[in-house]
Amino acid sequence: MSSVSKYHHGDLHAALLREAHVLLHEDGIEGLSLRKLAERVGVSRTAPYHHFRDKHELLCALATDGFRSLEHMMALSPLQPGETLAAELREFVTAYLRFATEHPHQYDLMFGRPIWKSGRPTDELKAIAYGAFRRYADNIGALVDKGQVSGAHNPLRFAQASWATLHGLCRLLLDGIYVNRADMEEMSEEAVQIMLSLVNRQA
Repeated sequence: MSSVSKYHHGDLHAALLREAHVLLHEDGIEGLSLRKLAERVGVSRTAPYHHFRDKHELLCALATDGFRSLEHMMALSPLQPGETLAAELREFVTAYLRFATEHPHQYDLMFGRPIWKSGRPTDELKAIAYGAFRRYADNIGALVDKGQVSGAHNPLRFAQASWATLHGLCRLLLDGIYVNRADMEEMSEEAVQIMLSLVNRQA
């Protein structure tokens, strides 16, 4: 049970979203509802509907928070050309896999069918999701432009392929194909080495 037992004042939208993250972690997507969220925060059953039209909109907000975390990781490891590239790439890959495995339900929302297959992601979610990939693609494009990536002629396709590699590793872990943390760490390092094998100048 969360420490939020009764809501009195402040930003209700933020309080609802914080508690929704707790519920998502505890019960998954199926166990999350606006009614249960209201009970946990200590407000009327109708109060959450002033901030989220329905459960789908709440899920989009949770996914949006996930992409904000992803953008923060990218800012910490910008993958810029230079001597620190290998270290930055290793840090980013490790952080990416750790985020997916520590927040599996949120990761599912960010990239899964419940939101995108329905065709109803919110404008805010679409903007931050596409923006996150654009930032990553721009960083990869800088490597290609500087001649640091061997054999990559299309920066966008290289960015898509490298991100797909990371996403594939995450899905293997989240779907239970690999459950051992040592496996995750070794696969993380292998992913780094695969990407670095295309880089001419390694740090």
